[in-house]
Amino acid sequence: MRYGEFLPAGGTIGFVAPAFGCNTEPYHSAFLSALDMWKKENYELKCGPNVYEGSGLGISNTPEKCAREFSDWYCSPDTDVLISCGGGELMCEILDKVDFDAIKKAQAKWFMGYSDNTNLTFLLATLCDTAAIYGPCAPTFGMVPRHESLLDAMKLLTGESHQAHGYDKWEKESLKTEDNPLVPYNLTEPRILKYLAASGEVETCDSTKEITMQGRLLGGCLDSLINLCGTCFDQVEAFNEKYKEDGVIWFLESCDLNVLQMRRALWQLSHAGWFRHARGFLIGRPWHFGEEIMGLDQYRAVTDMLSEYNVPVIMDADIGHLPPMMPLVCGSLAAVSVKGNDIGIHMEYK
Repeated sequence: MRYGEFLPAGGTIGFVAPAFGCNTEPYHSAFLSALDMWKKENYELKCGPNVYEGSGLGISNTPEKCAREFSDWYCSPDTDVLISCGGGELMCEILDKVDFDAIKKAQAKWFMGYSDNTNLTFLLATLCDTAAIYGPCAPTFGMVPRHESLLDAMKLLTGESHQAHGYDKWEKESLKTEDNPLVPYNLTEPRILKYLAASGEVETCDSTKEITMQGRLLGGCLDSLINLCGTCFDQVEAFNEKYKEDGVIWFLESCDLNVLQMRRALWQLSHAGWFRHARGFLIGRPWHFGEEIMGLDQYRAVTDMLSEYNVPVIMDADIGHLPPMMPLVCGSLAAVSVKGNDIGIHMEYK
């Protein structure tokens, strides 16, 4: 597994828009605020040609231009790290034009983003054997004040830390609007971690019992992963075989999928053999939190599909679309410890 060089003091952060750009509010103002903060921290900043674009369908520009921007900027020595400008809807359409062969040969570089950016963070690891960070997109860093999770993401980029941990509360309803783009997270809900017990029931994690797992971190947004499954970009079998001695800790979260769609997605990935060497699962809070359809809730949607693997399954972790989110290095070798509502993840870069 290849890892990028850390962002040095006074280094250059590059911004690309393989999904949405920062052309509309509240993202435009939030991005400008983030740029101002990074400038005050003495970083050099470079924006790709699609950063303020909105002419594409479900992405910032045409698939060809988005792919060219990412390929060129990843391979260029002019930036130290890359951060995505946002999530999106149709990033999958750029993949045919992304020059993965050139990326494999280029100096490894940290790329960070989440949601639709799974199309790149996941494929960098499985196609290019190159780690990426599943973490916040650039405009989020413009909130005032910055949340601890954003500071943690920067520590991964700078190499100051190789750790991730959970946060006490999370946001169910955002207060961010076009007129109030810099508002911090509206943290109203306590984090309560749950797990799949040996009985087959979902229980709240016990403060007297430690749950541990070790393996390669791999995953992202289910909405994107099921789209990749079975395509020419699906090289999970080869990844699994290469790292079968390490095993895989799958981190998974969902955006648009309802509980029935989540269950079908996990069924599909399971039958495609993706979870063959699973050592554990970290399931983020779904965007459809608390939803129930036909007696199915967000927990059984997961546990009924994953119980056959007889590995730890932790749910409602700080991953994904209901912030704050733990930034995770996709491809790293991780050790996870969960005790009560505390979760800690140590990531080794080897």
